[in-house]
Amino acid sequence: MTPYDELTTRVREAAVLGSCAGLLGWDERTFLPPAGAEHRAAQLSLLARLVHEQSTAPRIGELLGQVEAGPLDGEQTCVVREVRRGYDRAVKVPARLVEELAKVTTLAQQAWVAARQKKDWPAFRPWLEKIVALKREEADAVGYRESPYDALLDEYEPGATAREITEVFRKLREQLTPLIEAIAGSTRRPRKDILTRDYPVEKQKDLGTTVARAIGFDFDAGRLDTTTHPFCSGIGPGDCRITTRYNSRFLNESFFGILHEAGHGLYEQGLNPAFYGLAPGTYCSLGLHESQSRFWENQVGRSRPFWDWCFPLAQERFPAALGDVAPDDFYFAINEVTPSFIRVEADEATYNLHIILRFELEQALMTGDLPVADVPAAWNEKVEKSLGLTVADDALGCLQDIHWSGGGIGYFPTYTLGNLYSAQLMEAIRRDVGDVDGRLGRGEFTDVLAWLRDKVHHAGRRESAGALCERVTGRPLSPEPLLGYLRAKYTPLYAL
Repeated sequence: MTPYDELTTRVREAAVLGSCAGLLGWDERTFLPPAGAEHRAAQLSLLARLVHEQSTAPRIGELLGQVEAGPLDGEQTCVVREVRRGYDRAVKVPARLVEELAKVTTLAQQAWVAARQKKDWPAFRPWLEKIVALKREEADAVGYRESPYDALLDEYEPGATAREITEVFRKLREQLTPLIEAIAGSTRRPRKDILTRDYPVEKQKDLGTTVARAIGFDFDAGRLDTTTHPFCSGIGPGDCRITTRYNSRFLNESFFGILHEAGHGLYEQGLNPAFYGLAPGTYCSLGLHESQSRFWENQVGRSRPFWDWCFPLAQERFPAALGDVAPDDFYFAINEVTPSFIRVEADEATYNLHIILRFELEQALMTGDLPVADVPAAWNEKVEKSLGLTVADDALGCLQDIHWSGGGIGYFPTYTLGNLYSAQLMEAIRRDVGDVDGRLGRGEFTDVLAWLRDKVHHAGRRESAGALCERVTGRPLSPEPLLGYLRAKYTPLYAL
């Protein structure tokens, strides 16, 4: 066996072991009995330590040194570069910390579910304090130039910094705010009651599954289940799990949740299984991953042509709720712009304000400028300032997202990056594929998905997300495509 083959074999084995932890994590958030949380924490803690030991074994370092000294082809260069990047990061983090983070976050997620249900911030606060302390320790171990947040952000969006993202978000907010204000000043309003009628859960499941299958999600290689906070788990080749949550009085919650997670699933199912565990078979970045979920949820799922095809399917399943509703009225209802408390239910215009809020709070938590005890007050103040809303309880505020309980500090910015990427990718698809609206209106998604497979999914992590974006769209990532898309959608709806 050559040094390169031995290196990739070891890396793949660590990835397979990590996928076992991923499967246990999926089970924890879907079917695990509450009393099993302690044992699950022990299982995941042990697996985290074993994966870390495999990934940081001295032999990995020896093999890297050998293969880096020899000639490599283009594919091998990409593989070795990313193995080196992951190895250099992993060896800086003590095994004890990896094990402790896995244990604490497993228990914290169970505590978060209960605290959210009871609107009980004090019950969750000690867990968040532990997590923030552990993540600061991780950031210090990994190292950073400017901000401890950069060390955590790099895990999700390689190479990105808080300073760079702050500037992108500043430009976006400067132009979003007047658009939202103009919409608020319009006298036109959709019929909100349309979406809060009776939508039987079983019929919601049927519609969501039908649409997910239509856009290309392979249910022979995946499944859909119910959870508290929707997510997607790419367990490995042929096994991708997506989830949603249902509300019989609000159709959007499950339907767009399914589209969002199916978008993630399409990316996972589009990765090259021959390179599982290696850069060419790994998603490029979380920002690009979120671009796929936001693409299918919004660029496709909230478009008028899509509902030319989908609305009859919805009427067939919900005749009592939608029998007297015109397609244009339904389209306006699902695209209403109004400030709201819950991020996952937010409209496309105000959604990014939710992300900016969390981005700012996370940085303050990591620097110590914001004590964990002050999170609810800081959260509520920012919601009032940016969205004009008064938070009634913490379930509507700082307890609504699962990310902090899972240790995902640094993840939130990828949602807005995903929105930016998705709009720019759709521009390129319209340029390259043509007649996109006609295809969506006929329920024909094959060519759109094929473009994404070719340009994004099959590319893996051969290059950075920014480089991929520029290569396939023809220009660097910019807020302008998203802003142009939002203006084009909302100007006729709100007669701006």
